[in-house]
Amino acid sequence: MEQELNKTLDFLQLISDKIHYFVADHIYDGWMLQVLAKFLFLGLLVFVLDFVLKQVVALIFSRFSNEAKYPLFKAISQSRITYSIAHLLALFFAQLALYSVFWRHKFSHQYLERIIGLVIVVVLANLAARFLKAIKYYYTYKGDHYRIVAINAISQTLITIGIFIFSLLAISVIFGIKATTILTSLGAITAVLVLVFRDTILGFMTGIHVATSKSLKVGDWIGIPKYQLEGTIQDINIITTKIANFDKTISTIPTYDLLSTEIRNNQIMAEGNKRRIKRSIIFNINSFQFVDAELLERLKKVNLLSEYIQSVSTEIEMEKSLHPNASEAINGRQLTNIGVFRYYAMEYLKQDPDVDPDELILVRQLENTPHGLPLEVYCFANKTGLTDFEAIQADIFDHLLTAARSFGLEITQVSHF
Repeated sequence: MEQELNKTLDFLQLISDKIHYFVADHIYDGWMLQVLAKFLFLGLLVFVLDFVLKQVVALIFSRFSNEAKYPLFKAISQSRITYSIAHLLALFFAQLALYSVFWRHKFSHQYLERIIGLVIVVVLANLAARFLKAIKYYYTYKGDHYRIVAINAISQTLITIGIFIFSLLAISVIFGIKATTILTSLGAITAVLVLVFRDTILGFMTGIHVATSKSLKVGDWIGIPKYQLEGTIQDINIITTKIANFDKTISTIPTYDLLSTEIRNNQIMAEGNKRRIKRSIIFNINSFQFVDAELLERLKKVNLLSEYIQSVSTEIEMEKSLHPNASEAINGRQLTNIGVFRYYAMEYLKQDPDVDPDELILVRQLENTPHGLPLEVYCFANKTGLTDFEAIQADIFDHLLTAARSFGLEITQVSHF
């Protein structure tokens, strides 16, 4: 065993000598060029090994390409973590070769060691970033959109911190200084760093809150009264949130505003294919009257009112027969044109195929205003698309505004001078 080890060391020493003397004999006698030549030679070996390892790993992971069946393996492959692992294995081989083949090259060994160390730091940083990306891909394949928001906030925070840490490591490797020494020297500017990363910290906390509360996600249709915005969330990152407005413009707001500002999320309404209609018609109170015999006969011919008119008229006649002065309309119960219209509007909404019958349907009087009495229509359209919704709403109010004339009602029109 000892003899085999000695033979191996002799072989490595022979290779080391041949490389050293080959470079010394054929390269200009300058340490920079000699180091560069040896680094290129070592880099060629690493490149070949890295290429072979990537092909092997890609072949293995190709058997797990079904994202529904193997979401974890698919996420690892999609994020190219396997490539980073192949790079690291090749670099570890280079480091092994550095200590076994180039160890006698005292002048160039120091520089080669630092170069390989720097490349390892870069690959490790890339591996960490790809690991965060793999987590995001994994939950994308699983369909957990709310958790993706948290991952975006956390990953961007970790990337920011990672850049700082790996930069320290890179400086430490290049100049041969301990990372703790560099970190200590940065203590004096900690307050400045906190001030600089204020928005980052707030964005991180907002991302955590949004994810845990499951209140928002990319693709949601939201409204922000503070900014008079309404549109679809395109991206939520640690600093800004991008919103695609319905007028084809893009708005960007600070992410921490999602935590401190009123946000109206319309996505549940859109996904349920229901959108609320809440609008009022203001009537002139002077046009309100009891239903006389002429109007009563005319309203009996309205299909949506015929049974109601017949039933209520019978009840009123029976009640009034028990009271003196029954001929006076003000004595006892009586139908009014606004009351009958309110019932008609309710029945009209119930039979409208574009109004969801499973949701609340309401026609109610609001508090009097100087302009008249508002009669509010409250219901839900069964289509949420902007074009369809506006058409449904317009059809309802076109009909009601026109039908009001048949009841002797006047719509208030406010003149502006």
